Amino acid sequence: MNVRQPHPIEVASYEILRSRVDLSPMPPLWRAVAERVIHASADLEYAVDLVTDERHLRRGFDALRAGAPVVTDVPAVAAGITERPAVCPIDDPAAVRMAKAAGITRSAAAVRLAYSEVGPGAVWVVGSAASALEELILRGVRPSLVIGLPVGFVGAAEAKAKLRGSGLPQVSNVSEKGGASVAAAAANALLYFHG
Repeated sequence: MNVRQPHPIEVASYEILRSRVDLSPMPPLWRAVAERVIHASADLEYAVDLVTDERHLRRGFDALRAGAPVVTDVPAVAAGITERPAVCPIDDPAAVRMAKAAGITRSAAAVRLAYSEVGPGAVWVVGSAASALEELILRGVRPSLVIGLPVGFVGAAEAKAKLRGSGLPQVSNVSEKGGASVAAAAANALLYFHG
């Protein structure tokens, strides 16, 4: 396996980040995720806003190392995941038809389509659609990990709270903030981790 060589700007950015917030008490995977999320967002509040468990992260890390598929809610999240192609059927015409026929969002329909393709054990990365998180919980997808960091004032914080309450292995945050770049950063942290 090739070890990723970060760009000097990234190295400098991490030095600045570490001078402003001390994440060293965190377990290794949690710290890697928190640092990459803060790096991607320049938002130090993620140090106390992220919620996860090292065992959940280890499960997702191990699954990724074993080749588990990555599924995203929107193309912007998929584009941000640089180490592995992601499954993202939201633009599939079948998702559009299913959403209309079932009276659900395209994001929820895409979860159904993706699950029929990848089955249990995938790593799901949600950065935009709260309805995708709700569908993941409703469908009982049996993921290795759900990175649930959708952004928004309508339903995002509530969907993340439901995710935390679901018992699924997860990474989320308490506030309304999140987004595609943050969700992709959390996935990349696990994909880049060498420890």
